[in-house]
Amino acid sequence: MKIYAISDLHLPGNNDKPMDIFGDHWTDHWQQISTAWHTIVENNDIVLIAGDISWAMSLHDALEDLEKISALPGEKIILRGNHDYWWQSITKLRSHLPDKMHALQNDAIRIKDFVIFGTRGWTCPGSRQFTIDDEKIYQREGQRLKLSLLDANRKSSEDTKLIGMMHYPPFNDKQDESIFTQQLEEAMPEIVIYGHLHGFGAVNAFEGNLRDVEYKMTACDYINFAPVRIY
Repeated sequence: MKIYAISDLHLPGNNDKPMDIFGDHWTDHWQQISTAWHTIVENNDIVLIAGDISWAMSLHDALEDLEKISALPGEKIILRGNHDYWWQSITKLRSHLPDKMHALQNDAIRIKDFVIFGTRGWTCPGSRQFTIDDEKIYQREGQRLKLSLLDANRKSSEDTKLIGMMHYPPFNDKQDESIFTQQLEEAMPEIVIYGHLHGFGAVNAFEGNLRDVEYKMTACDYINFAPVRIY
């Protein structure tokens, strides 16, 4: 069993939402993703999808996109991104999820020898765009990460490996400490993935080891629209 990751699929959500306005490389991006996915991922693998899944405004409109993802090989674990407005009640979402798909929110998910935890995250202090209004959401997301890690500890054993998921980078563009990195450094996961960054914002995306935690950026345009193997 292998673990792959990809994020920011930005599927149309029953809307006419062309993505090639963000660059020619986004042309037919779902076909690019689907083709690569079928080539790379096997049925017993896990694929982590770290947010911004669909442009839909309601769960009803997002279901078509979720079904398309579900039809691809592997078990999928999804996390909410800042554009996933259709993701409201986690109970309602889980009751409508297609087969082989799991939603992560304020908890952790164990599949075989892996425990997956995480939260959406938010813009971190020290970022150029951070405002007073961001502070409340930043603190709330820190609490959600704490809840997820507490559940991860309950579901872990000596032979399990921790994998972290976030939508936002868990640090600012200088990789300063944050409420997220402090918790991640204490938990010591095998790797933490994140997305959210595109275009110019992704040019200086951090990947690698930071204070003993390994990070990987998985926005789909950054990884050429193909799930990347992380374990």
